[in-house]
Amino acid sequence: MKEVGELKHFFGLEVDRTEKGLFIGQQKYAKNLLQKFSMLDCKTISTPMEVNAKLSAYEGKDLEDATMYQQLVGSLIYLTLTWLDISFAVEVEEKNSSSLVTVILTMLEIMIHVLKLLPVSPCSISHHRHQIAILLLTTCWLYLCKRSIVNSLGVSTMVVSSMASPLCTCMFQTPRRKMMPNSSKCKNRGGFKSTMNHFESFEEFFGTDNRRFCIFGSLRTRRLISRASSSEEVMAKKKPLTEQRRVVVTGLGVVTPLGHDPDILYNNLLEGVSGITEIEGFDCSQFPTRIAGEVKSFSVDEWVSPKISKRADKSMIYTLTAGKKAFADGGITEEVNRGLDRSKCGIIIGSALGGLKICTESVAALNVSYKKITPFCIPYVTTNIGSAILAMDLGWMGPNYSSSAACATSNFCILNSAYHIRKGEAHMMLCGGSDAAVIPLGLGGFSACRTLSKRNYEPTKASSPWDTNRDGFVIGEGAGVLLLEELEHAKRRGATIYAEFLGGSFTCDAYHVTKPHPDGAGVALCIEKALEQSGVAREDVNYINAHAASTPTGDLKEYQALIRCFGMNPELKVNSTKSMIGHLLGAAGAVEAVATIKAIQTGLVHPNINLENPDEGVDTEVLVGSKKECLDIKVALSNSFGFGGQNSCILFAPYK
Repeated sequence: MKEVGELKHFFGLEVDRTEKGLFIGQQKYAKNLLQKFSMLDCKTISTPMEVNAKLSAYEGKDLEDATMYQQLVGSLIYLTLTWLDISFAVEVEEKNSSSLVTVILTMLEIMIHVLKLLPVSPCSISHHRHQIAILLLTTCWLYLCKRSIVNSLGVSTMVVSSMASPLCTCMFQTPRRKMMPNSSKCKNRGGFKSTMNHFESFEEFFGTDNRRFCIFGSLRTRRLISRASSSEEVMAKKKPLTEQRRVVVTGLGVVTPLGHDPDILYNNLLEGVSGITEIEGFDCSQFPTRIAGEVKSFSVDEWVSPKISKRADKSMIYTLTAGKKAFADGGITEEVNRGLDRSKCGIIIGSALGGLKICTESVAALNVSYKKITPFCIPYVTTNIGSAILAMDLGWMGPNYSSSAACATSNFCILNSAYHIRKGEAHMMLCGGSDAAVIPLGLGGFSACRTLSKRNYEPTKASSPWDTNRDGFVIGEGAGVLLLEELEHAKRRGATIYAEFLGGSFTCDAYHVTKPHPDGAGVALCIEKALEQSGVAREDVNYINAHAASTPTGDLKEYQALIRCFGMNPELKVNSTKSMIGHLLGAAGAVEAVATIKAIQTGLVHPNINLENPDEGVDTEVLVGSKKECLDIKVALSNSFGFGGQNSCILFAPYK
């Protein structure tokens, strides 16, 4: 929001007039329209009070040009509503209602002058009565709208900007013969008083037939105008706000370096077990980093067909496995699945890097001949293929795609899935992320970015968020999938509800490819938006599963943003799952969401291992120590950030 002084200056309160104020582009646009009138010098008009003074001198003059008449009234409405919008900003900023009253009273005076101009314009008297009523009622309607969204100035400004132009157009969209100044229908003009003295009551004037407004433009416009046909009628017929559909978690599935079952994973996390080891999948002796969070002891026999497992990239195999595990964990048997409305069951499981191994192998084949490239190269490289194949196996025909936002991918997929459920487009959604980048190309690429830890001699201590000796993150692989479900749907089928998904948000730093914003502005904004959109008070958030990937800059910037938002909460506890499993890239957010949900279920938060020398300024009372801790979680926040400045936050709470 601009400074209060600028806001005051714009609508003419006692402020130095040497500087320009807000919405100057809108002001200039409206002034340009007004300047087309030779009788009205608009160069000096800058406040509603000055507009009012000019109009009083304009009274009684005959406007023969219908286009100019339309532009005059339209511009006045546009300017007045913009000033009205600004007056709300000042009222919110200073808790000062006198400025608002001043502008409202002036607005009403302007409307009176506009109404006095109406009867002498080139239109019929009966048409004026419609114009007068719609002008006043629509203005009041917008005013009431603003009162209900006074804390969202951006939205209210958008309402003004989007409404003003089509509203003015529809109000004067009459047959051409009525707009001709020499038409016989225009000669029988009555004064303002003669017209107003014969107004009936609103019920008598408008009646109940909305077809009365058929001369005012498109169907969408007529619907808009009909809503403002009577203030009493609007209040009586106003539909109550529809209660937002609640989203719950009813299934979990994982493939991780610490186990392939949510309970096994979380028990290992609670005990502080590290899944970081020396890389065994290929010879990495020539790389500066030779450690990773590899998936081991992994079998696909029960979950993926031999044909697909032979052809597919590990990223896709992890997607299918974790997805089917979440499906089964949600209590969905084949019989239950047949009874579902599968057109309302969808899948959004993303990946940051997709089929990286398939891509590498195909490039090697191309060096020999294009004929050596597998026909599955292109489809199996794409990030959406895991969701697509899983949908084929389950017969789920609802929303199905992937979202790729670097290491924030999982949270984006979870948020989009919840959106589809809340919009009524789906009853159930499998969502999360998967990545398998522990291959030469993945390791080499991140090594070239100089973002990986080189503590090859101490693999289990390499990932050390908030510790002064950290030197980069440790790459990992795996997948995490949540089964989100509409609450009433879950209750009807008797599903076990693990937690409630409250909502979240995403933002962009718009700063650097790999570095976080220096003051953590993007992270703080993301958290604030997540709280606002979820309707959660910041004092209710007492557990945060941080992104904290063990990077020298990122950890501290995130911590500072968290303290800025939640530092006054004495119960706050923060930890990082990456200290034990490394950074699973596109799968990180979903696996950490599973850890967050298990924390809510068990009442235990896992430790931060390797936190031996905390950063200066880091409060060790806020960070979980080297041992698990008991915590009665009210609301839990899980953060995921990615290259490109992608920020995402999601919120969970115990189901009540």
